[in-house]
Amino acid sequence: MSERVLIVDFGSQVTQLIARRVREAGVYSEVHPFNRVDGAFVADFAPIAVILSGGPASVASSSAPSAHPALFEAGAPVLGICYGQQVMAAQMGAHVRPADHREFGRATVEAVADCALFEGVWEPGGRYPVWMSHGDRVETLPEGFRVAARSDAAPYAAIADESRGLYGVQFHPEVVHTPDGAGLIRNFVRRIAGAKGGWSMAAFRETAVAQIRAEVGGGRVVCGLSGGVDSTVAALLLHEAVGDRLHCIFVDTGLMRANEAEEVVGLFRSHFNIPLAHADAGPLFLERLAGVEDPESKRKIIGAAFVELFEAEAAKLGGADFLAQGTLYPDVIESVAFDGGPSVTIKSHHNVGGLPERMGLGLVEPLRMLFKDEVRALGQELGLPDRFVGRHPFPGPGLAIRMPGAVEPDKLEALRRADAIFLEEIRRAGLYDDIWQAFAVLLPVRTVGVMGDDRTYEQACALRAVTSADGMTADFYPFDAVFLGRVAVRIVNEVPGINRVVYDVTSKPPGTIEWE
Repeated sequence: MSERVLIVDFGSQVTQLIARRVREAGVYSEVHPFNRVDGAFVADFAPIAVILSGGPASVASSSAPSAHPALFEAGAPVLGICYGQQVMAAQMGAHVRPADHREFGRATVEAVADCALFEGVWEPGGRYPVWMSHGDRVETLPEGFRVAARSDAAPYAAIADESRGLYGVQFHPEVVHTPDGAGLIRNFVRRIAGAKGGWSMAAFRETAVAQIRAEVGGGRVVCGLSGGVDSTVAALLLHEAVGDRLHCIFVDTGLMRANEAEEVVGLFRSHFNIPLAHADAGPLFLERLAGVEDPESKRKIIGAAFVELFEAEAAKLGGADFLAQGTLYPDVIESVAFDGGPSVTIKSHHNVGGLPERMGLGLVEPLRMLFKDEVRALGQELGLPDRFVGRHPFPGPGLAIRMPGAVEPDKLEALRRADAIFLEEIRRAGLYDDIWQAFAVLLPVRTVGVMGDDRTYEQACALRAVTSADGMTADFYPFDAVFLGRVAVRIVNEVPGINRVVYDVTSKPPGTIEWE
């Protein structure tokens, strides 16, 4: 990538959003923890711009993380956000201290001067909504800086030293709660840093194919398919790069949504003509899961059985040199703690565990620098049908964790049918693309009902649908009562064993999207 923006992470919960906003501006960006960025790193990375993230530390603390001096000496413009502004100002001689009045949440800033960050977005004298989250604030300006915006609790809400290309904002332009934030970040990378904005999925596709060919050489690659968007897009990209030296393995757990297994097999064998081994192992997974109620135990059992079957299918192919995995950039970022501490644990079903080492294979991760929305865009670029590209996320353990308690064949079939009805009605109403994720949950609860003249005592079913940008936070989708009533009537009438339907209106946090 000839144009790269370096994002230095000081531990903010929303650092990933900075990278997304930069990429939305058509410029490639990478996130790296502050303690891994030194002079040699900066020289090798050769950023056209640097962004310092927010973080939980106080600049006044003796243990506060600092920005390496090379970041300010590289000649690239620097934008400090929240803690990033404070640490930049402090290292240049300004006074930063705990504020008398902290700002958390929505605030209003006044643009008090022209600034390259604001061009075409904010006007001097205008007042604009932003999102603040800080307890410290800059009390004095470093030499060469001037104030560009202020708020009631932050006299230096935006500062600038145009001669050196240094800018700082106390608020968070990367979050949606700062409506003009994307425009400010775009100004920084396009106007101030002079990026041409050539980052696109077409450009990534070309570069990734070349990188895969260089990495794999003449070797053979096996790719495990889950039926989801990530592994499917990874397989299509790999096939473009290495052709028939790619072999895909689809371990069918029998825990997928209605008709999904058939769709996956048809997509690869008929639509794309990619070699695919289909291990139909539903009965084996049900046998292993019999009587198991603990959700983490279910995950581990499913993961172990998947590995066992994958190894067996790979052996039938006669050997391979590389294993492909659909790791995404959020997993890469989260696997490295910004303070050098232990890595964040990724749920066991999200990857293939120790398969590469066990099988003596190299690891190929063609999507490891992409966010979820970028993977979908790449899928469209590669010709993946829209219905498949836009498919809602689906957990690795499948319907097993949408059924609290033990997995039983009759309950599994009832859940699959209820889920299919819910999704069918969502599509029919034209709401599918407005929803991040929607599904049914079969509850371990039996309730009294009346059907005709008979008393029933059957399962309750919960419906869950959420809106979200990235799955990190979510809110329930506000269906109208008529829609929910129609879905409930269909499920109760068409699915034996269910006599009650409820709708989950819990947000994340405090709840999670999935029930287990």
